[in-house]
Amino acid sequence: MLDVPTPEPPTLNEVDPNEYDDAEVSGTDYHRADLERFLHEGAWDEAFGRWAETSDLSAAEWAIVEDLDLVSRFDFFWDSFADRVGYHAPGLPEDWKEREIHPDLSSWGEVSGINAGLTELGQVVCDVLKAEYVDWESEYEAPDDLPDFS
Repeated sequence: MLDVPTPEPPTLNEVDPNEYDDAEVSGTDYHRADLERFLHEGAWDEAFGRWAETSDLSAAEWAIVEDLDLVSRFDFFWDSFADRVGYHAPGLPEDWKEREIHPDLSSWGEVSGINAGLTELGQVVCDVLKAEYVDWESEYEAPDDLPDFS
């Protein structure tokens, strides 16, 4: 369990999600204004609390996340084709040591743990948003001629 104060939710940006290496999104209405409002209305606090209860990050590792202001670099967006909230989690680069990213980083294990923890946080936020806040339908409609596998 990670026992730290909940940080402020991120301000969502206007980056096209398809520019991220880890996302392929259809549609053009990413509902960022809605998602950001939901984050401020309690989704962020709820998701962070759920995540922190099971997080493997130490307080020292979380301090690095805060020092580097990584939470502000999260992005969340609506993926209408997949009918889901997508996200881009910030992370520490592979060349963290050469770039001297932070003086308290000393091992690949810490870097890997921080990156995994932020990815897990992003997924929990998406799950909370989709289950408890998102009330719009997907723009995508499946064709009528799909095979029935039931």
